[in-house]
Amino acid sequence: MLAVTLGYGFIYTCRLGLSIVKKPLIDAGIFSVDELGMIGAGLFYGYACGKFINGFLADYISPSLFFSLSIFLAALINIIMGVSTYLWLAILLWLLNGFFQGMAAPSSIVSITNWFSYRERGRCYGIWNASHSIGEGITFYIIAAIVAAYGWQWGFITPGILCIGVAAWAYSFLQDAPSTLGLPSVNKWKKEETTEAKQESTTWATQKIIFGIKAIWIVALASATMYVTRYAINSWGILYLQEARGYSLTEAALFLSINTFAGIFGSIAYGFISDNIFDAKRPPVNLIFAVVEIGALLLIFYGPSNEWIQMIAFACYGFTLSGLMASLGGLFAVDIAPKGATGAAMGFVGIFSYLGAALQENISATLISNNLQITQDIRIYNFDEVILFWIGSSVVSLLLAATLWNTKITK
Repeated sequence: MLAVTLGYGFIYTCRLGLSIVKKPLIDAGIFSVDELGMIGAGLFYGYACGKFINGFLADYISPSLFFSLSIFLAALINIIMGVSTYLWLAILLWLLNGFFQGMAAPSSIVSITNWFSYRERGRCYGIWNASHSIGEGITFYIIAAIVAAYGWQWGFITPGILCIGVAAWAYSFLQDAPSTLGLPSVNKWKKEETTEAKQESTTWATQKIIFGIKAIWIVALASATMYVTRYAINSWGILYLQEARGYSLTEAALFLSINTFAGIFGSIAYGFISDNIFDAKRPPVNLIFAVVEIGALLLIFYGPSNEWIQMIAFACYGFTLSGLMASLGGLFAVDIAPKGATGAAMGFVGIFSYLGAALQENISATLISNNLQITQDIRIYNFDEVILFWIGSSVVSLLLAATLWNTKITK
């Protein structure tokens, strides 16, 4: 748990550097808003394909090797991004970064399902999912401060250098499965029945089962629309706070840091609430978290600019979004899928999630650019249309997830 949680938290810093350097890149005339949208979309398209392909591969390959290699390759790409200003090279590198990062999540989930029983899965998944918020918090606070002090290049180079060391540590620390240490499977050790989980004689035959499970398709669509809002805030939130609310980079990064640190508690709380209070039933907790998340978004975009109110709004948003990300982004699908196909289930949901994130990047960039006025070299932004797109996506996600109220999990 320590290896996959901290390792995944640090690899996250290798995908979020672009978010904090957008304004410096725009101000320096290196990339336009539309070009940054192309680069950002490259990561998501690469990640969508990478998570899908690597999700299926993760059921076959050593989790420790797959996981640590993902971190190492992402680190190298970030270092190169920090020394290049060529548009098409940046798009290609960021696309490859997405593909390689798509190796990490499925291998993490395979490790969790290898080491923890289904009754522990919500709690363990929630703890692992908090790694997203750890990585975001490091990026939006520490890396942002480094960028403010030393320039945009260090938004890429710093996480790259850090993650080379993290990759080596994760490889030496992560254990693949109990069987590799001569131990019985977790189900035998916990004396838990596994008859509800349909599993075929081969891994591929088991993986193919997920394509016929209607509930997994709905989870994937709910995740895709939820990821629109999630990555809208991550990708454009700092620019919005700077241009529409008038905050500095450091102040805007503080709000995003509050959001992400609240997400640590939200992710863990989601796992404990769904496991202990609702007996591993995810839909009731999904509904509660989604309603609060949408309310927080309304406060962020339409509430007053009072700093304390914004801090509370971002805290509520981060807390609830992180819980939804744990469930719709993978846990719910893993619950439904047979155990031998957990990596594939994660990859299947992942391709929908990150296609949604990629489309968001393109659509958001277009809506922001179309409503941008430049007068005497002064840029005036209008975020009204794109905000409706972001909030509307969360509403659609809530409605889709609500249709799965009576879905049963496998063991």
